Amino acid sequence: MNELFSALSRTLSPYYAEMSIMLMATILVVYGDIINSHIKRILAPYHFILRVSLFVVLCAFGYGALTLYGAPFLHHIIAYLPWQYQGAGFVLAFMFIGFLAERRKYI
Repeated sequence: MNELFSALSRTLSPYYAEMSIMLMATILVVYGDIINSHIKRILAPYHFILRVSLFVVLCAFGYGALTLYGAPFLHHIIAYLPWQYQGAGFVLAFMFIGFLAERRKYI
């Protein structure tokens, strides 16, 4: 069984940085509407131009920063697993996000 996990990790290891970005982007897709609804509620009493400007800043810089800094953080978290289980950790993380997306009726 360890050989299977090691083979999976060996195959996926060159792509861990990209997989971290994919995982972060998937999390933002699944939970972005919650972030947007909170921001919408906070910005509701303000003038239209300010609301639109802050929304653009949130989308352009906020989500960009979350992806830019969140992906290495996720990679760092996966790196705590022993090397042979890191590939399986990524696969399980994607499956868990898929499960959460299913529970939120995204699938």
